[in-house]
Amino acid sequence: MQQSGQSDTHEEGYRRARALLHMCLSEHGFLASPSRTTNYRRVWARDGVILGLAGLLNGDSELVEGFRRTLQTLANGQGPHGEIPSNVDPGSGRVSYGGTTGRVDSALWFVIGCGEFWRATGDDAFLDAVLPVLNRVNHLLGAWEFNNRGLIYVPETGDWADEYLHHGYVLYDQLLYLQVQRTLCEIRHQVYGSQDHAFAEKTTRLKHLIHDNYWFNSGTQTPDDVYHEVLYEKGRDAAPNRRGEYWMSFFSPTGYGYRFDALANVLVSLFGVASEAQRRKVDAYIDTILVEAMPLLPAFHPVIDTQDSDWSQLQMTFSYSFKNRPHEFQNGGLWPFITGFYVADLAARGEAARAERFLDAIHRANALPMQDAPWSFPEYVHGQTLKAGGTRHQGWSAAGAVIAQHALRGERLFRIGVPAA
Repeated sequence: MQQSGQSDTHEEGYRRARALLHMCLSEHGFLASPSRTTNYRRVWARDGVILGLAGLLNGDSELVEGFRRTLQTLANGQGPHGEIPSNVDPGSGRVSYGGTTGRVDSALWFVIGCGEFWRATGDDAFLDAVLPVLNRVNHLLGAWEFNNRGLIYVPETGDWADEYLHHGYVLYDQLLYLQVQRTLCEIRHQVYGSQDHAFAEKTTRLKHLIHDNYWFNSGTQTPDDVYHEVLYEKGRDAAPNRRGEYWMSFFSPTGYGYRFDALANVLVSLFGVASEAQRRKVDAYIDTILVEAMPLLPAFHPVIDTQDSDWSQLQMTFSYSFKNRPHEFQNGGLWPFITGFYVADLAARGEAARAERFLDAIHRANALPMQDAPWSFPEYVHGQTLKAGGTRHQGWSAAGAVIAQHALRGERLFRIGVPAA
């Protein structure tokens, strides 16, 4: 049972988070943040969908309508090949599909968002209007497989970790791609009245590819659906201490990435790919890397430090100014929104006591001060000092709190295609 003080904190945290979601609303949909930081006062695909998922759970009609406007703004900005904008600037009308490379996960989150909005609201008119957009996105995603072998290729800076070092067949993006296929299966069944067997087979194949290529078993047997047998075996041999601990973050033609990608390791469970034994292994690993005083998940672990071989490359990977000093931003910074997804996963698995601990940390992180004002809802928390970092009043930090609180009430974050834990 919650202590009264903790209960009061959760109630205030939820109320303030819901208020921030409203502050992010605009006539064009959800802004990433109402802060006067130009880059964040835009309708971003991934931020907008995550805020929209929180809005659907909350059920507030203004938030639900804001989600619809978000999806419509993104659909209106679709590019000539099916691209979904990374972001749209409501003031200038400028549409961006990414920086030096496009953002693959914008299209993935968009499809997922459309399906979840339709499933939650039953708005068939919305579905009919957006179906041609979804079909163009699906065609583009198939082209991004490049070799028609089931996994999409993600260039460096091509997803949410746009200032970090990973590329190739990134696990996070493959998991979203799996959920996209499930979503399109559901939509096609609704539209055409029967199951699309090609989509169903692709979905099953993709789940097997994820399961077999990103988890290194302790034995020597090579899984059935390995993407490239020599690459897999070399990757497994190169990191014997990573066998059976957690899911690998990516592989590319030059090898595997071995750092722990927290969001991917959460989604692989939340989307029903991981076994119960694998979930327990990941939970155990998470416990070894947590900061006890504020148990939030880092974006990636371990930190790339100044003496590491990757440091010089990381220093060159930024959009406007370098953010990824050790224990900051994506380089070991602690993220409330990622932790919110973890709470949703734990709650779906019946791990309520563990989930409560992480929900408490989310609210305490969101309450941290910035610019001498409390409840800053920071983008991330410094991994050592536990000070608020990044942009204040970050919408998806509020969304993480809302998602987590509703998950602990027994509500499921994703309504489409995810099997029960």
